[in-house]
Amino acid sequence: MKDIKVSVLIANYNNEPYLTECINSIKKQTYRNIEIIIHDDESSDNSIKKINKYKNIKIIRNKNRGKIGSYNQMNAYYRAFKKSSGKIIFFLDSDDIFKRNKIKTVFNKFSKNKNLSSVFDLPIYKYKSKLDIIRNKKKIISNFWPYIPPQSCIAMKREVFKEIFNKINFNLFPNIWMDFRIALYLKYIKKDFNILNKNLTYYRQSEEMISSNFKFLSVSWWKRRKQAHDYVKYFFLKNKIRHKKNLDFFLTNLINYFIK
Repeated sequence: MKDIKVSVLIANYNNEPYLTECINSIKKQTYRNIEIIIHDDESSDNSIKKINKYKNIKIIRNKNRGKIGSYNQMNAYYRAFKKSSGKIIFFLDSDDIFKRNKIKTVFNKFSKNKNLSSVFDLPIYKYKSKLDIIRNKKKIISNFWPYIPPQSCIAMKREVFKEIFNKINFNLFPNIWMDFRIALYLKYIKKDFNILNKNLTYYRQSEEMISSNFKFLSVSWWKRRKQAHDYVKYFFLKNKIRHKKNLDFFLTNLINYFIK
């Protein structure tokens, strides 16, 4: 696997203020054999102008942005994937940042274990005035999904993403994003869900982000959690996996009953 090409797929929509920092974090990687592909989803700001300042970047300009963010993200990454040629695929939302040694560190993980399908690293939450390093902690209440790092923390082999995408790309459960769908498939179908216990990705937090609409234990948080359980049930039935209701399932449904 020495010196093989890797692809960094960047999904962008109106993130002009963050693009320079995002792209530079890839340009300055210690691993060198990298192609960068940016999918712009009909941005109305000056994103394209900023991207055009760089050399050796492939740009995909989508002219028909949909209304559902999670579906747009999946389609953006798949369009970028089809234009890529790397053996290992890295995903990066355009407001996030890779640490300088991330690609080399993850690449070395794949090199040492040829059977790995994918690797998730851990995020560093980047706020305006502080950084918050997230550890891989055990959960208090058990449910069907593991701790899932955000989309920008995912890297996987090319053939694995091609296989997975065809299984997770359907327009149901709009609040269930690509990282959740990928992780569930890896855990239960591939049986190869791996977290590298290193914080290698800066995951930006701001009031403009969609995730800010789902503050912990808020009404919207509980509604999205119910949709996650609904997705798990659908996924299990579709793949003929036994779905056994647990405490988290009952608690989430009870709370949603009262907040309708």
